[in-house]
Amino acid sequence: MAVTSSSMMLLRNLPTVGRIAQSVRANSRIFSAGEIIRVLPRIASPRSISSTRAAHNEEAAAKAASDTGAPTIFDKIIAKEIPSDIVYEDENVLAFRDINPQAPVHVLVIPKLRDGLTTLGKAEPRHIEVLGQLLHASKIVAEKEGIVDGFRVVINNGAEGCQSVYHLHLHVLGGRQMKWPPG
Repeated sequence: MAVTSSSMMLLRNLPTVGRIAQSVRANSRIFSAGEIIRVLPRIASPRSISSTRAAHNEEAAAKAASDTGAPTIFDKIIAKEIPSDIVYEDENVLAFRDINPQAPVHVLVIPKLRDGLTTLGKAEPRHIEVLGQLLHASKIVAEKEGIVDGFRVVINNGAEGCQSVYHLHLHVLGGRQMKWPPG
């Protein structure tokens, strides 16, 4: 039997293979790993299992967070009270690497002054300039990171949009092929 990438993935993930083998043995026939691979439907890769777990954690964090207007972790990053890997900074915008990256390049772009802009849903005409600056800074980040020919900018809005920090922020994602639909 030729070794396929699915076969290699299952063989590398022995705990999963063990659980599968136990359930298959319930049929009172012992299968080899090769037979299991041929008879079972495609199983999610460890990365997608990890991504599913991370997505669930983000959903839980978003549901637990609230828009109180109180200082956030981003305010501490802006004040340099918490270290971050800064990618870009100017007088109005700060961009730094996400500590839980969802792509090879995952940078957060935030306004240094919130001015009530905790979510995009709270944007007012007075925020037009800073919103434009955030988008322009996202483009600069993409250039600096070498992904300007293919990247995504995401804004999560509110708990149902999976926003867990109430300080407007843009996610600049790239360095891999993006999929559609995204969520």
